[in-house]
Amino acid sequence: MTNHPEPGPGIRSPLHDAHVAAGASFTDFAGWQMPVRYSSELDEHRAVRTAAGLFDLSHMAEILVAGPEAGAALDFALSGHISTLDIGQARYTLLLTPEGGVIDDVIVYRTHENRFGVVANAGNRFEAAGALSVRAVGFDTTVVDESEALALIAVQGPRAEEILLSLDGLDVPVPVGSLRNYRCVTGVWRGNEIMIARTGYTGEDGFELYIRVAFAQELWESLLEVGAPHGLIPAGLACRDTLRLEAGMPLYGHELGLDIRPQQVGLGRTVRLEGKGDFVGRQASEVPLPEGARLLVGLASEGRRAGRAGYAVFDSPEGGEPVGEVTSGALSPTLGHPIAMAFVDRALSEPGTPLYIDVRGTRIAASVTSLPFYKRSTPQRKVAP
Repeated sequence: MTNHPEPGPGIRSPLHDAHVAAGASFTDFAGWQMPVRYSSELDEHRAVRTAAGLFDLSHMAEILVAGPEAGAALDFALSGHISTLDIGQARYTLLLTPEGGVIDDVIVYRTHENRFGVVANAGNRFEAAGALSVRAVGFDTTVVDESEALALIAVQGPRAEEILLSLDGLDVPVPVGSLRNYRCVTGVWRGNEIMIARTGYTGEDGFELYIRVAFAQELWESLLEVGAPHGLIPAGLACRDTLRLEAGMPLYGHELGLDIRPQQVGLGRTVRLEGKGDFVGRQASEVPLPEGARLLVGLASEGRRAGRAGYAVFDSPEGGEPVGEVTSGALSPTLGHPIAMAFVDRALSEPGTPLYIDVRGTRIAASVTSLPFYKRSTPQRKVAP
């Protein structure tokens, strides 16, 4: 019998009892006690790649920005051009420091003409809400942290659409199946307001559902019930991390941080220097990267030993000084070999460049590869960034 340790102290999700009943193992994540796995993280990972996984993401921060000048306030606060979003459109963007570093990466949803939802990382909830509030001063808008009022549940995988279409009691103004990537719709489920977005953090098709905490457990259980015939299983944070790594998606605190510029991680496109006015971090973003700034690359290697965050990268099998550092790494469940993301010297960032990861005193040969490591085979529905 598998031993599932009792959750420790920390903030508990509104779905906590459901996780305990399902036999989840817990981990501390940004002060929350969240399910890290239910049975096998490999089984959960593979379910998302082949069928569907159900994730509790209620630790994420949800911040409401509303008012006649909400769009203009977000244009000033964030790196993207938010006021140009259509109602029902979402955008991945960055909250920058005046020096051009990253406070957080967020997704902004325009749900109404003068109403936007900003979803930030759990560990940056107060930093993001505080920065948005300060940057909204002088604009006719309000900023409200709604994190404690909302639950976030994600259905991710190639059968996610089938599962949502099977959910009884869902009433939305447009068919769920017609939603393109980075689009959202607000409707009701069993009489309760719900927002459904075709977004995710796994590299697969999927949806993220926002609902008031009082109705979260009922929604969770209903999704598991209708999803079971489609292969849906609950999935924890461990497999979410390997899924996003395979998809080449950055994680704050690993590939993103206050001392990291967006251009270093391939996110220069999220900083709109043309077509919009001033924003926090603009002046710094107009300056080219310093000569010694390292760039984020993918690293692929053979065998079973994977580089982990903090491991040094070298350009020779022995001797010499480090030329980079791993930010995230794992043995890829989908690809069957070790993968990692790392910051390396710019001269060594071209695909095919041979490098070596120091794995506990042994240098493992690796090759620079383009990100992402994995792309799903089904056509992706795209909208302009």
